[in-house]
Amino acid sequence: MSLLDRLRARLERQPPTRHWRVGFSGGLDSTVLLHLFARLRERGLFADLQAVHVHHGLQAAADAWVSHCARVCQALAIPLDILHVHIDGAASLERAAREARYAAFARVLPREGCLVLGQHRDDQLETLLQRLVRGAGVKGLAGMPETRSLAAGRLWRPLLDEPRRALLAYAEAEGLDWIEDPSNADTRLDRNYLRHQVLPRLRDRWPGVDQVMARSARHLAEADELLGELASLDLQQARRAEQPFPWIPLPSLALAPLQSLSEARQRNALRVWLDSFTRQPDSAHWAGWQALREAGEAGDPVWRLEGGSLRWGAGRIWWVPAAWQVTPSPQVINGQETTLELQGNGRLRFSVPVVVSGWRIGYRQGGERLVVPGRGSRDLKRLLNEQGVPPFLRGRLPLLWGGDELLAVANLPGLDGLPGGGRLEWQPADGMGGFELG
Repeated sequence: MSLLDRLRARLERQPPTRHWRVGFSGGLDSTVLLHLFARLRERGLFADLQAVHVHHGLQAAADAWVSHCARVCQALAIPLDILHVHIDGAASLERAAREARYAAFARVLPREGCLVLGQHRDDQLETLLQRLVRGAGVKGLAGMPETRSLAAGRLWRPLLDEPRRALLAYAEAEGLDWIEDPSNADTRLDRNYLRHQVLPRLRDRWPGVDQVMARSARHLAEADELLGELASLDLQQARRAEQPFPWIPLPSLALAPLQSLSEARQRNALRVWLDSFTRQPDSAHWAGWQALREAGEAGDPVWRLEGGSLRWGAGRIWWVPAAWQVTPSPQVINGQETTLELQGNGRLRFSVPVVVSGWRIGYRQGGERLVVPGRGSRDLKRLLNEQGVPPFLRGRLPLLWGGDELLAVANLPGLDGLPGGGRLEWQPADGMGGFELG
């Protein structure tokens, strides 16, 4: 069976898709993939086919590569979208370029569309070895998945079971022209060292190593799937417990169900849960989870991760995004307002038609006191303790002031009453782009 026929057979097993985008760098792999898709389009298989080239600007020849890709796409009558990305200085330039590339792909992928990439079996073996020497776990050693979600669509690597030699044979037989990136010969880069120095020796010693390692990656992918199913069961228990502050729009889990699990199952469940919020912590960094779990809520323990942190409060652990680490700014209320947009802290609603001009919104500094009906003047810290307000939330709770007098604390029963009737209602921003629960 030819490479084209094998691709056609794999395509038939994919979900129906109208919008197809081919990642096209101009190298051998993506050139073969684009040519194959052009051949399949001739058979009427694609309604919307487009190539996408990401211009990283990291090579002196990057502009020439764009011109090459444009000529190839013009000859195939396939539209080309050129995406320019900026790579910030980072310890790993490879990783930064990869993240920028996938972010660019995600921005242009239509809803329910499919991005196809040309990675092949040799790429998979390099990935497996690279992750092995870095001490990756089961998920990492499963290698690149053949398919996964991407933005509002999905990503598919249809050539992942094909060796590079099969792509090279196809390109030569079809007379294709492709770019050779000079950086691919630089063995100072880990992937290139594995490609040029390690894999050839492994193949000389064990001629069938490609198939064996690919099979191992599939076994590990199955194991990772089973671990994911186990994590889902464990997370169901942690999510099922009642959330005492349902208006807090942050993801959270009940701590007790997690603490009843073994150490390994705790980490497994948290890896799955954290995957939507942050980069996975390495093995050494998991000591932060143990410290948080054992510290006790009174100490307000924090496990700092990329983009946010895990905090303890009200018997739960919470994902608190980095935006919540900044104390909001006080605001003066001007005129008769019933809704007030807070700077970086959501919005307030006054459930009375008239708001007294001159009121202001502030945030806790320490030492505040509030007159509570039937109880007299009470220390705010004690009142927050009585209601079990999580420590990470206290600096963001809007406080309504009239001059030097604290009038109300948003959302807390018995403390949120407005002078003259009504309540002070707060809808916090989630710190991740909206007001919805995570």
